[in-house]
Order: sequence, then C-alpha cells, then structure tokens
Amino acid sequence: MKALCWFGRRDIRLETVPDPTILNPRDAIIKVSRAAICGSDLHLYEGFIPTMERGDIMGHEFMGEVVEVGSEVDNLEQGDRVVVPFPIACGNCHHCHVDHHALCDNSNPNAGMAEQAFGYSPAGIFGYSHLFGGYAGGQAEYVRVPFADVGPMKVPDQLTDDDVLLLTDVLPTGYQAADVANIKDGDTVAVWGCGPVGLFAMKAATMMGAERVIAIDFVADRLARARRYCGAEIIDLDVDAPLQLLKEMTGGRGPEVCIEAVGMESHGAGMVDWYDRAKQSLRLETGRPHALRQAIMACGKGGTVVIPGVFGGIVDKLPMGAAFNKGLTFKMGQTHVHRYMKPLLEKIESDEIDPTFVITHRVPLVEGPQAYEMLQNKEDNALKVVLTF
Repeated sequence: MKALCWFGRRDIRLETVPDPTILNPRDAIIKVSRAAICGSDLHLYEGFIPTMERGDIMGHEFMGEVVEVGSEVDNLEQGDRVVVPFPIACGNCHHCHVDHHALCDNSNPNAGMAEQAFGYSPAGIFGYSHLFGGYAGGQAEYVRVPFADVGPMKVPDQLTDDDVLLLTDVLPTGYQAADVANIKDGDTVAVWGCGPVGLFAMKAATMMGAERVIAIDFVADRLARARRYCGAEIIDLDVDAPLQLLKEMTGGRGPEVCIEAVGMESHGAGMVDWYDRAKQSLRLETGRPHALRQAIMACGKGGTVVIPGVFGGIVDKLPMGAAFNKGLTFKMGQTHVHRYMKPLLEKIESDEIDPTFVITHRVPLVEGPQAYEMLQNKEDNALKVVLTF
C-alpha cells in the first residue's frame, strides 16, 4: 500500500509499505477514505518530537471503511464507515472507566519510555512517535486499529466524510478546551491561535455561554475566519499589544478564561523568544512557550488557563509567580476523544455546528509531502488540509 512516511526533519515521503494485518482479536483493518494533516503533525515534521524512526507512517486523523475485524470485535462489520479517535484506549482500565481515554493504562506498548519522560504513560496515539506506542498512522491506504471494539464510531450515511472527519481530533480538542474551562454565562474567553483547534474552542465557548470571545493571532485569514465563523473580536499580534488591549477590553479585569491553542512552536519577538529559539535548536528546550506566557500574564485573577496546544517536553521561564499570585487554575492534556465523539456527532447532525468551515485544501495522498510543506509555511492560506484517497 501507499503511505506518507517520516524520514527526518522536513522529509515526508510517499512510500510503498506492507499492508497491515490483524495482530490481535480486538483489531480491525480500515481502508482509509479521508485523512487530515494536523498542526501537531507539524511538530513531527520539524523534528521536535523525539523517538521518531525513519519510515514511520504519519497521521492520527483518519476515517474509512472496515474491511476486516478480529474475532473479538462484535460492534463492527465489514463495510461499516467509521471515524477513529486519535488516542488508542482499551476500554477496561481505570482511566477508560472514568472517560479519561487519552490516559489509558494499557494501550502504549512503550509505556516504560513514556514513564521516563512524563512520570506516567499516556495512551498510545496513531502515527505519533514511539514514545506514544510506535503505531502506524492513518495517512495511508490502510491502517490497523487496535481495540476496535472500543474506539471507532459508525457514522450515518447522510453525512459526508468531510462532515465527520474532524471528529477524530481537532473538533473534540477545541470543544474539550472550552468544556474543562467551566465557562459561565457572561464570561470573556480569550483564545491564542486561530488554527482549527482554536476556532473550534471559540465556537464551543459561545455554545457554553461565553458573552465575549476574543481571538489572538497574526495571520490575517485566520483572524478573518474567527470573526466570520465564530463571532470573535480579534487582536492582531502584528499591530496590537495583547496584554494591555485585553485589560482595556475587559474593564481592567482580564478574561476569565484564556485558551492557549498554539503549543510548542509559538512565535514571538524579543530577547526571551531568541533565547527560546536558541535553546530549542540545541535541544535544551523542547518548545517555545511565547503564547503560554502571554496567556498566563493576561488571564484575570481567579481565572482558568487551558492548554490544548501540544507540548512535548520542557519549556523555560514560565511566569509561575503570576499564576500563583492570581490564583489561576490550569487545565491541559491530550483529548479524551471517545467521550465527545457521539455528542458532537449529534450536533453535526442537527446543524448546530458545521466543522467543514476550517477545511481549506483537499489534495490526493500522492501530494502529501507538498501539502506538509504548504501547511507548515501557511502558503495559500492553508489552515486544514484533507488528504483524499
């Protein structure tokens, strides 16, 4: 089969690789019909996530048709069209029982490696390094799905692949960011980053009662989408000073909720940001937390900072004194996609939300390497790239 494979920094290749097979009676084989390139895939593309190996198959946002199931998979049949959550969950451990599927105890075969990095191992993730299990990803013609009796969800015939593809990651990720913030009626929510996760967090915040949503970015097209599709007020980082402006916009109180939807590659200017880049280039720091620092400083007293943006390791010079003395609450982590897929599918069916507004490009799998470059460089206003098969 054909698959997009990682061969090093900025080196994604279309390769012919062996077809996947059933390895466990709870496995299924999916013929992929749609996949997407996620912003967190770009961290792999840039070489910032360790334990990638040459030839690893990329991709954790995918859906398709069931072509084979293991003997213990009784919820799926050949021909079913399914979306697959990006974290892999067993369904039986403590964390799965409390709907913390991204913290599954049993789905990462390299748990010892993850424990050295994080203290405890999170769940395995498709196509996202050997630190998260070394699973082959879904930017391929076929993919093996472990614990298929728990993860994949069948989707109605009346919905298109584009309607439901983003249930695999970015739609639940943005929704969870707003959900865990405990937004109250009348709250002001500021969101750093107008990528797909940030935009969905804005939509969700409004649905949950936020009075005002403020979008913060420097990409004009993305800010325009935040205003048009999410009803957000905007702060353009190219012309505005966000900390002072947010204080003015909120009568001196600051936002009750700040969502950092950028992650480990945020952009900034100034001495601290040059410091971050220098340390990151030497692998002495694994991220650039410019947006996170801003979110902590800007958040109002007693507020909540939510971090759906991916961080993979160590970052420096966080203003913990500000967080402590303002009594901030932090919420963060990989998304418990299994928890949100069905409720969000119902919102799509009822036209409460249309996820397709973030899709800017649809390209065939064969053009995947060029699509990675386009998305990394934000060429042609690329926001969300869907791979077709």
